[in-house]
Amino acid sequence: MEVISKVLCILLFSASAFASIAPADKFFIAVDKKDLESHSLRSMNLKGEIDQKVIIEVSQNELNDMSHYMHHEHNKCGGFFAFNSIEQAKEFLNTPIERNLRSLFVDYSINMEETVENAIAQVDAIEIEKSIRHLSSYRNRYYQSQTGVDSAKWIRNKWASLLERRSDANVELYEHASWKQPSVIATIKGKSDDVIVVGGHLDSIAGWFGGNNVHAPGADDNASGISTITEVIRILADTNYVPAKTLKFMGYAAEEVGLKGSNEIAQDFKSRGVNVIGVMQLDMTNFNGSNRDIHFIDDNTNKEQNEFLASLMDSYMRGFTYSYTSCGYACSDHASWHKAGFKASFPFEAAKNDMNGKIHTKNDTIENMGGNADHAAKFAKLALAFVIELDR
Repeated sequence: MEVISKVLCILLFSASAFASIAPADKFFIAVDKKDLESHSLRSMNLKGEIDQKVIIEVSQNELNDMSHYMHHEHNKCGGFFAFNSIEQAKEFLNTPIERNLRSLFVDYSINMEETVENAIAQVDAIEIEKSIRHLSSYRNRYYQSQTGVDSAKWIRNKWASLLERRSDANVELYEHASWKQPSVIATIKGKSDDVIVVGGHLDSIAGWFGGNNVHAPGADDNASGISTITEVIRILADTNYVPAKTLKFMGYAAEEVGLKGSNEIAQDFKSRGVNVIGVMQLDMTNFNGSNRDIHFIDDNTNKEQNEFLASLMDSYMRGFTYSYTSCGYACSDHASWHKAGFKASFPFEAAKNDMNGKIHTKNDTIENMGGNADHAAKFAKLALAFVIELDR
C-alpha cells in the first residue's frame, strides 16, 4: 500500500503542480477497467465504459504517467490504446474482431530444414549487441523528441544498407500525422501478395513524466527487439533468400504511449485488405530473467500460431526451453494486430513476473543485461525459422 500511495501522490502532483507546463493536447485512452483499481485517474475524466474497458481523457503528462504506471504496477510495456478523439476510441472498442479468413488455411507443416538450419547457424550475438549499443546511445527515443526521429531514421538507413543490393527490397519511413516519430517498414517482395510481418517498437520512455529530455536508453525496451529484427534482415540479405510471400519488418513508433504506431499500421492494413497471414512481435528479447529461454504470451495472440512457434523450437532449437505466460490487455504491439483480426504471436524474454525491472528507467542498459546479446540471439533464430517455414 505504501508503494501505491506514493504512486497516487506522484500522479496527483503531476496533474496540479505540472499543469502549467503540460501540453494542451488531450488523448483518449482505452484501458482494462481492472488495471485502474489503484490508479488516481480511475474516476477522473471517465468518458465511457465498453465491455470492461474504460475510456479516459488524459493530458500528455498523464499519458506518460499511465505508461510508467502500467509497467510499475502491472508489468506491461504499453497496457492501453491511445487515440486523438473519443469518437476514435469508442469506434475501436465497439468494432468486433473480424478474423482474416485466408489466414485460416495457413500450412504450419515444417519442411524447410536445410534452409532454416543454414540461416540460424549464422546468427551472431555480437551483431545484435552492436545495434543495441547504438540505439541505446540516444538520450531517448521518445515519440515526440528529435532523438526519437533521429533513431528511427538510423534504423531506416541501417536496414536499407543491409538490403541495398536487392532489387526486390525497399525500406520506408511510415509517417504519422499526429506525432513526430515515424515508424519504419522494410519490405522484401515475394511472388505472392500474402504478407508475413515481424515487428517491434522503436521508441523508449523513462520516469513518471517521460518527455523529450529524460534519459531513456531503452536497451532492452526495445532496442533489443529492433536489433533482433535487424539481425534477421542481415541474414536473409546475406544468404540472398528469395521469399515466396512478401516479408515486412517493422519498427513501430509511439508504442510506449498507447500502441499508437502499430495500431495505425494494423488498421491501415486491415482497411486496405492486405493479406497478413502471420505476425511476430519482438518486444524485449535480451533479459534472461527466468529458467526458460522463451515465453510465449498466450493472451491476445493466436493459439494455433503459438503452437507452430513451439514446434519450431522443438525442431530447430533443441536444448532451448519454452513456456507460456499471460501479459494482459494491450500490453504490446501484438495487440494491435490481434484487434485488427490478424494472427499474432509474442515470444517474450521471461515470464511476466520475472521481466526486466529496469525498463522505463535510465538503468535500462546492456550492461544490466550481462553486457552481451546472447539471449536476444535465441529470438533471432526463432524469427528466422518462423519466416522461412511460414514462407512456402
